Amino acid sequence: MSDGSAPSPPNPQAPDPAEADPSAPGTPQDPRRTRRDFRLFLSSHVSNEVGGAVTMVALPLTAVVLLDATPLEVGVLAAAEQAAFLLLGLPAGAWVDRMRRRTVMMAVDAARLLLLASVPAAHLLGVLDVPVLVVIALLLGCAQLFGDVADHSYLPSLVGPDRLVRGNARLEAVRSASGFAGPGIAGTAVQVFGAAGTLGANALTALTSLLFLGAIRTREPDPAPAGQVGLAGQIREGVAFLAGHRLLRLIVLETALINLFMSALFAIEVLFLTRTVGLPPAVVGWMMAGATLGALGGAAVTGRLADAVGQARLIWLSPLVTTPFGLLLPLAAPDWRAGLYVLASAVLAAGTVCYNICQVAYRQRECPPELLGRMTATIRTIVWGVIPVSALIGGAVAELAGVREAVAVFAAGMAVSPLVLVFSPMRRMRGFDGDGPLAGAGDGADSRRQGPGKGEGAP
Repeated sequence: MSDGSAPSPPNPQAPDPAEADPSAPGTPQDPRRTRRDFRLFLSSHVSNEVGGAVTMVALPLTAVVLLDATPLEVGVLAAAEQAAFLLLGLPAGAWVDRMRRRTVMMAVDAARLLLLASVPAAHLLGVLDVPVLVVIALLLGCAQLFGDVADHSYLPSLVGPDRLVRGNARLEAVRSASGFAGPGIAGTAVQVFGAAGTLGANALTALTSLLFLGAIRTREPDPAPAGQVGLAGQIREGVAFLAGHRLLRLIVLETALINLFMSALFAIEVLFLTRTVGLPPAVVGWMMAGATLGALGGAAVTGRLADAVGQARLIWLSPLVTTPFGLLLPLAAPDWRAGLYVLASAVLAAGTVCYNICQVAYRQRECPPELLGRMTATIRTIVWGVIPVSALIGGAVAELAGVREAVAVFAAGMAVSPLVLVFSPMRRMRGFDGDGPLAGAGDGADSRRQGPGKGEGAP
């Protein structure tokens, strides 16, 4: 969920760097150690993203297959997973800015380990039902909130401001590759071993991530002192920064709209594919995994596309080109038309990744390090705060109008949402380096998921 700055000029009275503690903040780092620590960070992401992809499929399958949940209950479960971003998003950013980000991420992994292990325990004790699953989903969402804010605030301290696009692209590639395996593994495991057992085994991914993070040797700079501002004042600073930044306001509005429709689709996706289309859990899992191939491809080409067409232009062009493919989703059937669902999902994922890499890198580069956690949390509160509401809407519309009809409505809404940026001044910009009419003008202080969609803008 920290912005590396250039090293200070040598101080003749300062200790010899060769004699300094190599892990101390501000000490020139061995490039080999920097690469090693970034690889450990990537490895932690692999574990977390595989685990998250498995949970994304296994949790609703537990409700649908094991507990026979209704469409509305499925919507409530999806809302619970994201409710923390609406309820705790703003204070979470201020709290994370007061702590070391790696420590926060390690605590989050420990919490995920316990929560995932509690599902098979509750099932064995005979107390697992939909309300219990909703509580576990809510607590997992709280852990994800703090982990995401800390994660996005931690990255600049590892790669520096000039390598954020490349660093975020590698993280997106890891997320996409891990996401390809996760849903298929989850669907097959649920069909063979049961939903509760799959979630329990998934706790091992949290443990693995915890071990990788613990092996990182580079120390972060000390958190900025809170001073006399207090929690409320710190929250206001983060909100004020976003409110005063002209470009970020447009990006946040676009992301929130895409999330509003896309998250309603995600809330009923498993229900649609299992009950309406009539596919078995293993097939559903691998269909959802196939969609991540698009995300992997998007991560691979975003850097070159940004160089070719411009980072600012790609922010609005990627959703404009890809979101209309969502209109293919409601056409899915248990024959060759199932391929239409996979195709549409893959294209949507590619567009989401392109969008997220560019807008997240811009946010990370623009925001002062001491505000990065609060700015990230403020944006997440808005763009992810709509998710629990849209999940409830998705379940309610599916209950009242039918699941396939609900998918069609939300796909249409998603297809028109990019018009917010198309008809904005950002359409005349190519990049964010002063070559567009808005760059550097009226943007407030110098100022970044998982995306629309499942990333940041999914968020």
